[in-house]
Amino acid sequence: MNKIDLNGRCAVVTGGAQGFGRAITERFVASGAKVAIWDQDIDLAVKTASEIGDEVIALKVDVTDVASIDEARAATLQEFGNIDILVNNAGITGFNKPVWEIDYDDWRKVMRINLDGPFLCCKAVVPVMLKQNYGRIVNIASIAGKEGNPNASHYSASKAGLIALTKSLGKELAGHEINVNAITPAAAKTAIFDQMTEQHINFMLSKIPKGRFVLVQELAAMAAWLASEDCAFSTGAVFDISGGRATY
Repeated sequence: MNKIDLNGRCAVVTGGAQGFGRAITERFVASGAKVAIWDQDIDLAVKTASEIGDEVIALKVDVTDVASIDEARAATLQEFGNIDILVNNAGITGFNKPVWEIDYDDWRKVMRINLDGPFLCCKAVVPVMLKQNYGRIVNIASIAGKEGNPNASHYSASKAGLIALTKSLGKELAGHEINVNAITPAAAKTAIFDQMTEQHINFMLSKIPKGRFVLVQELAAMAAWLASEDCAFSTGAVFDISGGRATY
């Protein structure tokens, strides 16, 4: 593991109880940061925090609810004193269906969590970063947001929107020491696979030149660099980690 310096930094990782979020939390702590896991599944979040160590706290948060986010922000600031890093990782895939078979309620649910959630978290945390004149925001998008996966239009559209949000917010904050970047990973073998059909999983694997899914630790390493002071000149950018699937 290459050493990345996050000493003294305080981070929020949404959906940090498992999958990409847990791996990011572990890597941040190994790099010297304190982390607040914001997760809907508080029992799992508490378990994850206890397993990682004293540098991690767990808070029950619904990223689609403004009051829930505001309460978590206040609790995080009370515990840590500041928020230097925000990782918008919480997300769902929705079930695999063609556009004409997707229920509108299912479409809205994916959009609320995957796109409204990061917007609301940024809206809550950016003013804190502006007062500090420092911050790093890392949005976990997807290769689907660049290419569009068949039978996953709601997921693909939500991640494309997150990429656009990253670019807009990055430009808005470019005059401050606050950088906003996105990561577009290929799929990883996490609990999110439970929402996908075997056919869809095989389709995604067939598109990856490296012939395997990304490891959660590989994405966490990229997130750690983007969250560090070393990432000083990149903002509004999209960082690919798709095993060669998308080289643009």
